[in-house]
Amino acid sequence: MAEPMKIRATVTGDTADIKVLMNHPMETGQRKDPKTGQLIPAHFISEVTATLNGKTVMEAEWSGAISKNPYLGIKVKGAKAGDKVTVTWKDNTGESNTADATVS
Repeated sequence: MAEPMKIRATVTGDTADIKVLMNHPMETGQRKDPKTGQLIPAHFISEVTATLNGKTVMEAEWSGAISKNPYLGIKVKGAKAGDKVTVTWKDNTGESNTADATVS
């Protein structure tokens, strides 16, 4: 089971500033376990989607080149206080996680 994400959304004028901290190992598949010398299998977030009140405002395809516990910051125009922001990720092993927040 995926660890929870931290998400914060604030609005200034008509633009929401959305900040997300995702807990994920983001293994590239090229690193060796120091104890066994065996390659650690690839395990990374491959898709990220952000929605504002159910409307998709960002879609991204990631690879193993993103660091462990990635941080995502986006700005969305047309948002107002009380809007619902949802961020979802899926990884290359089929795991997924979703978090939402209310714009304040």
